[in-house]
Amino acid sequence: MTAEPTPRSIEPDLAHHEQSPDAKAPAQTSIPESSYPIYVGFWERLAATLLDSLMLMCITVPLTLYVYGIDPIMTGNTLIKGPLDLLINYLLPVVLVILFWRYKSATPGKMALRAIIVDADTLQKPSSASLIIRYLGYIPSTLLFGLGYIWVAFDPRKQSWHDKLAGTLVIRAPKD
Repeated sequence: MTAEPTPRSIEPDLAHHEQSPDAKAPAQTSIPESSYPIYVGFWERLAATLLDSLMLMCITVPLTLYVYGIDPIMTGNTLIKGPLDLLINYLLPVVLVILFWRYKSATPGKMALRAIIVDADTLQKPSSASLIIRYLGYIPSTLLFGLGYIWVAFDPRKQSWHDKLAGTLVIRAPKD
C-alpha cells in the first residue's frame, strides 16, 4: 500500500527568498533557478483574456437574457438596463475574477496556460488589496487605447500597467 502524494502548492519555492546561511537549499526542480521565474508574455496573456471573456459571457449572457429577454437588449439604447443588469454584467465579473485570483492565483484562462499571478517582490500570492488594485488598474490600462496591455510586449518583466500598479507579475506556474 502506497501513500497518496499530497498536492503541491502553486506558490513557487524560489531561491530569491532570503535564507539563513545554515538553511538547506531547495530541492532541484526541472527549471534552473537562474531562469525562474518565467514571465508570461503578451500573446499568451491575450489568449487567456479571450478564454476568460468567453467563459464570462457563457454566464452573463444567459442570465441577462433570462432576466430581461431579447427585446430590451437588442432595441434598448441605455448602457445599463436595470439593477440586475448592473449586478450580472458589471459586479459579477469583478467578483468572480478577484475570487479566482485570490484562491487559484489565476483566472481559468490563465490556468489553462499554466500562468499564475504572484507578488513581484516575494513571488508568493499577492494580498487581497493588491488584487483589487490590479483589477482597478484595468481602467487606465484600457482607457489609453489599450497601451497598458500592449506594454507587456515591451516590458522586460512582461508587466502591464495594472501589474505595475499592484506590484504583481504573471509567471509560468511550476510543474507539479
